Amino acid sequence: MTNRKAIRPDLQFINHLKENGGEDVKKCFQCATCTAVCSLSDGEYGFPRKQMLLAQWGLKDRLLEDPAPWLCFYCGDCSKRCPRQADPGETMMAMRRYLTSQYDWTGLSRLLYRSVYWEIGVLAAVAAAIVLAFTLPAGFGFGLLSRSGPAALSNVMLDRFAPVGIVDLGDRIMAVTLALLLLSNAARMFAWLTRDDKIPLRFYITQFPHLIVQFLTQKRWKECGSSEGMRNWVRHLFLVSGYVIMFTLVVVFLPWFQVNDSSIHWTSLLGYYATAVLLVSTAWIVLDRMRKGSGMHRFSHFSDWLFPILLLLAALTGILLHLFRVLDMPMPTYLTYMIHLVIVVPMLVVEVPFGKWAHLLYRPLAIYVAAVRSRAREYSGDELTAPSRLSASA
Repeated sequence: MTNRKAIRPDLQFINHLKENGGEDVKKCFQCATCTAVCSLSDGEYGFPRKQMLLAQWGLKDRLLEDPAPWLCFYCGDCSKRCPRQADPGETMMAMRRYLTSQYDWTGLSRLLYRSVYWEIGVLAAVAAAIVLAFTLPAGFGFGLLSRSGPAALSNVMLDRFAPVGIVDLGDRIMAVTLALLLLSNAARMFAWLTRDDKIPLRFYITQFPHLIVQFLTQKRWKECGSSEGMRNWVRHLFLVSGYVIMFTLVVVFLPWFQVNDSSIHWTSLLGYYATAVLLVSTAWIVLDRMRKGSGMHRFSHFSDWLFPILLLLAALTGILLHLFRVLDMPMPTYLTYMIHLVIVVPMLVVEVPFGKWAHLLYRPLAIYVAAVRSRAREYSGDELTAPSRLSASA
């Protein structure tokens, strides 16, 4: 059992939610149509009605303890059927943006989600640092070429332009830094979700494979009752596979991936697959958002546009880089390499620990906590968690 705490509503919470895209939460009058049509909602986590109520009451602490905002995969059925056009699907998305900003101890997520100028500014600052690394005489890139003689300008010598040892070291430092930021934010999320739970450790251990499976497959998405659920899950699975493969090639296998010759290596084949998947998937996502044909694409926050567009640009510049390298065109190869990094590095720095890519860890973590609570309740037959109390009170 857990101790009941005093309810302390935040009167400004609705305004904070609006800043993250939840414009219509006040329209909800608790008819529960949204929960009735949601195929993922159940008696234990009756979303999104309960979360709409908590938002209206300003109970942000209860939302921080509730995994339900992450159990939603935004099929859009709830928004389509809402008689008040309260758009509960987008409100749940706004809650996830808000929660992401609360998990982030640096405070950067809050600034990025609330301000387009901050997001563009941070991306531009990281991009400028990459450009300086290539252009300063004391650095590598063009500064190094000026001391390397004409050979690097007559034939593609990518290792002279961007020494693989330096780039590989930079990749590994960036990967470790981003992983520490993301994992520390995830630890804060886990602490919020479980702070009032009195569940024995054995349940967390036995359910841990559930976390791994959900993280690798996100398979709960295909359980959405809408006709688009399976399609979106398959597209998402391919997109993640391409992203993970490309990230692994760059961070782990760069000495075998960034080569001067144009022959086909095993890394090249993986790179072709990853590039094709990223190109097709991101172009598809951008078109869906432009057409606004489905419920989940009817409204798009700036962050919803930014990530697929950056991925699309990364895939396109990667294709051009490979083409120029195969054709042995030195300057186009070097310029495209620099442009490619100007897109990829800021995207990783911003999106992995602070943006939408972090959701790939937060959602499985919430599903894991929900599974642990469910299994513990099966054994105890008692109400162990804060969300179960919310079910009774809401």
